[in-house]
Amino acid sequence: MDVRIGISESSVVVELDLADDTDRDALKSMISDAISDGSMVWLTDKKGKETGIPGSKIAFADLGSADDARRIGFGA
Repeated sequence: MDVRIGISESSVVVELDLADDTDRDALKSMISDAISDGSMVWLTDKKGKETGIPGSKIAFADLGSADDARRIGFGA
């Protein structure tokens, strides 16, 4: 699942490719909780890289669809 998280007061957008079996509802809840209480969100991508984002700095979160196939060409 592709995840994009925008950082407030910055032009930085964190882009991660999470495991396909990532629980979308749990991820949304974790991000919402971090925004409301200012805690860190720790995400691990497919390669095992861990990224921490302070909830107080999250401007937006864009979660790709669970069955999002990378399409190329005119049919995309």
